[in-house]
Amino acid sequence: MSAEIGHFSLILGLVFALLGGLLPLVGAARGDARLVHMAPPLAIGQFLFVLTAFLCLMISYVNSDFSLMNVALNSHSMKPLLYKISGVWGNHEGSLLLWALILTLFASAVALFGNNLPSTFKARVLSVQSLITVGFLLFMLLTSNPFERVSPTPFEGNGLNPLLQDPGLAFHPPFLYLGYVGFSIAFSFAIAALIEGDVSPAWARWVRPWTLAAWCFLTGGIALGSWWAYYELGWGGWWFWDPVENASFMPWLAGTALLHSAIVVEKRGALKSWTILLAILTFSMSLLGTFIVRSGVITSVHAFASDPARGIYILLFLGITIGGSFILYAIRASKLEAGGLFKPISREGGLIFNNLFLITALATVLFGTLYPLFIDAIMGEKLTVGAPYFEATFVPLMFPLILVLVLGPMMAWKRANLKTIFGKLKYIALFAIATSFIAAFMGDASLMAAVAIGLGAWLALGVIFEFLNRVGLGKTSLKNTLARLKGLPKSQWGMSFAHFGLAVLIFGVAFSEAYTIERLVILKQEDTTTIGDYEFVFKGVRPLGGENYTAVQARFDIFKNGDPLTSLFPEERTYSNPPMQTTEAAIYSMISGDLYVVIGEESVGGGWSVRAYVKPLITWIWFGAMLMMIGGFISLTDRRLRVGMPTRSKALDAELQRVKE
Repeated sequence: MSAEIGHFSLILGLVFALLGGLLPLVGAARGDARLVHMAPPLAIGQFLFVLTAFLCLMISYVNSDFSLMNVALNSHSMKPLLYKISGVWGNHEGSLLLWALILTLFASAVALFGNNLPSTFKARVLSVQSLITVGFLLFMLLTSNPFERVSPTPFEGNGLNPLLQDPGLAFHPPFLYLGYVGFSIAFSFAIAALIEGDVSPAWARWVRPWTLAAWCFLTGGIALGSWWAYYELGWGGWWFWDPVENASFMPWLAGTALLHSAIVVEKRGALKSWTILLAILTFSMSLLGTFIVRSGVITSVHAFASDPARGIYILLFLGITIGGSFILYAIRASKLEAGGLFKPISREGGLIFNNLFLITALATVLFGTLYPLFIDAIMGEKLTVGAPYFEATFVPLMFPLILVLVLGPMMAWKRANLKTIFGKLKYIALFAIATSFIAAFMGDASLMAAVAIGLGAWLALGVIFEFLNRVGLGKTSLKNTLARLKGLPKSQWGMSFAHFGLAVLIFGVAFSEAYTIERLVILKQEDTTTIGDYEFVFKGVRPLGGENYTAVQARFDIFKNGDPLTSLFPEERTYSNPPMQTTEAAIYSMISGDLYVVIGEESVGGGWSVRAYVKPLITWIWFGAMLMMIGGFISLTDRRLRVGMPTRSKALDAELQRVKE
């Protein structure tokens, strides 16, 4: 019965989305207040119906209702409860339902908490959001219905891919979807602004918190996915430039540029047309990622292979949404006022520099991701664009960007003096250069890694200096410094946290890539392999049984300079539903880095294949990402972002609408 309720709820959600996409738009165009005020309840209704459908599918998974094809193909009665629940979005149909749920969640949040928005503008935002929802609900109901029955009902299900039966993958997709689906609100704000022909500082203040919230969730989602790849796949890496990884990274790059560009609109009334374009581009990257993951054009451990009909539908929807929005932009962008003037050397100039390099970096990732697909479609040749391309094109673009991240916040609006700023930062610059030279002569670090380490030092110390300079430490009394510290806007705290987190992440990436030591050996019981200061003593293997798998578990006793440190227990697991072997790495994390061990196959002579690593500072990657996300959430608590603008009275709103007409 829950399946029928869920299916009917999706149909009702589609009806509400159609009404929400058309009636408020007509009302806003005609000045009909009744139709305009229908937008919020229709948006909330969509969310409630899609939520009902989502809960019905979850109940079917928890109860192992194998009469549903989706449950039969992706679950098993012996699966742990956590993976039954996460199995809801661990497949094509269920993940689309999660997509629609988050789409309507953001719309209902605007409906409930967007009281500071003018009613006609709010109606247009919710209408655009509803039209996007129509596309996804139609996609589900026509080609990807999660409530489709199967007959006869199988006695048991196929199970979930064992690689996805992991806590990291249980939480990674919801965070990821909250991120790049959340950018749909920025897109809806942009389209509504183009329809009205007005992009004001108030618009930037309205759109920034929604964009920032999506950016925070996407940052967390990407970090969780990277962490999962590191400890679950057993190859010791944390980023592979896989097309599916790139599908989430591209909206993050565009969204980061959008956040910084919106600051210029809010503070100086400039870059209006460019900011609107970025909002469209950011959500376009989210939709493109959806096509890459769900069209079947690529193969990946976390892609959903689909039949051609689904791919054609997504491509058509992509063309209508992105093409239509760019046509509207081409027609209306010229009517947007240019805004305030400024010199190239200024805070505005620094933010433009930021945008230039972020979008160029996005272009390199986009080209590397799509080029093999075009070659395959046109010439039928299979090509792979791997890490060497991205490291040679993307990474160098980040170097000047990091350099300006320190200079930008210290520049004045309209016009700044670089000589004065560099004078303040000369000792930090000298320290960063010295750090790069030291790193270059430590071990086998490449030139690129050495430069990255120096830039990490530049950014970390620059952020600290700028923060202390802002509160006046050493320039005024301690009492005044504490008063300034207390009165510092939350957005300033958030920016400092986020930029410092990026510095920490850079250190983690550079040190782990430059100084990782790896050993691939065959070991028998009581054999030892040495990596740096650490001895790995192989104590043998034993069989192990899990809730839904069997395993061979190895034991390694770890010594540092002869003293006992810890024991590690890597596993090789065998799942029966579906049949598959996985490698479970054993990791011992320290502030200085990780000890990482993977057990492989038993060799003919009785030894075991072992891969062991010492990975300096690698956990700093995820700690840095966490600081960036925390910084974003701290900024969201800033009253200027939380409130945006004082709520207009209904009388004033009506009067403004009358004057506009």
